[in-house]
Amino acid sequence: MRITIVGTGYVGLVAGTCFAESGNDVTGLDIDTAKVARLAKGEVPIFEPGLNDLFARGIREGRLHFTTSYDDAIPNADAIFLCLPTPPSEDGSADTRYVLSAACEIAKRLKKQAVIVSKSTVPIGTSSLVEAEIRKHYAGAFSVASNPEFLKEGTAVEDFLRPDRVVLGVTDDHAWNTLSMLYEPFVRTGAPILRMDPASAELTKYAANGFLATKISFMNEIARLCEKTGADVELVRQGMSKDARIGASFLFPGIGYGGSCFPKDTRALVSSGKQFGVGMSIVNAAEAANEIQKSILMPRILQHFSGSLQGKTIAVWGLAFKPRTDDIREAPALVLIDRLLAEKATIRAFDPEGMNNVRKSHEGKIHFAANAYDAVAGADALLLCTEWNEFRSPDWSRVKTAMRAHAVFDGRNIYKPSYLREQGFAYYGIGKP
Repeated sequence: MRITIVGTGYVGLVAGTCFAESGNDVTGLDIDTAKVARLAKGEVPIFEPGLNDLFARGIREGRLHFTTSYDDAIPNADAIFLCLPTPPSEDGSADTRYVLSAACEIAKRLKKQAVIVSKSTVPIGTSSLVEAEIRKHYAGAFSVASNPEFLKEGTAVEDFLRPDRVVLGVTDDHAWNTLSMLYEPFVRTGAPILRMDPASAELTKYAANGFLATKISFMNEIARLCEKTGADVELVRQGMSKDARIGASFLFPGIGYGGSCFPKDTRALVSSGKQFGVGMSIVNAAEAANEIQKSILMPRILQHFSGSLQGKTIAVWGLAFKPRTDDIREAPALVLIDRLLAEKATIRAFDPEGMNNVRKSHEGKIHFAANAYDAVAGADALLLCTEWNEFRSPDWSRVKTAMRAHAVFDGRNIYKPSYLREQGFAYYGIGKP
């Protein structure tokens, strides 16, 4: 099948590469000429485990192409996926201007019946707006569909190749037959392809992310209550997770969620509720709780140092919003770093993949360490923000020797408090008595 991916960002690049891996001819279309030049040379601009190998094979075997020209990418396509940014507006609603602008450009170049698919996370009703925009410029037959992505950064390739489910919001059989055939290679183990209307598909994505964000914030609030009552959140989590109605996923307390999806999508869901006169009070509370959680360790850090961080050096392990990605959007680590800088602390930071992105905003403000042990050199405290595997079992004797003082603030509860205290560290976790 001939596929065009409009927008070569995170979602577009993963989707296009995986479609090419299953034998389709894929063209990635982007207006960023420098980015397209890099992609055409085989350079992947994002870090995502497993993507490089598939991308290189797609380029090498001629199934993956890139262009800046709508004239080249649109006329022969069987399916055209819109993978464009939908940034939040001032009121929190998702801005669809890039999606609708692309729809206009596509319509002017359609030569055959194609399926135009919204892959971006878009507000409810966007498929109808896309259809109306195309009808302004094209009188022939076409289909519009919604196919939301459910990719987790760090496991996006695996999620695409082996999805839990595929959601297709369609209004006609041509779109259903085209897209279900396209996804059949990915669901051979029995994952369902769900047919629904476009509005339901659009809302499914927001509802899923809103629920997961709420689950995280709920557990973080339980952790706060644990600290006040002397309960241990890890034991509470175990007791909850064994209930089949609740499950174990997204019950780990920490310093809040970040990234490109949960913060933006929860705000957009609240905005959609306002638009249709439905108060999304639960999701709104989850977002408010998350903003509080990002700074939850600051009072403890200040208390440990008797209220003043002037002259203190804090080592920060982890800058990306989660492990296995270089994405720093809405990262809790950056919120804490800015709070620490405001208190006159010196920051030595290390992240396996995210430092180049942080340099764009914090060059000259913090020290970027060569590795985890370099980060703790001369530090008065270690702050763990992102649970990369390499941070899980460090040589604590080496860490202790390198540090000037010995406090550990564990923002992801990956360390055993009793062991660190035995090694001579002051330990502070989330939801620990």
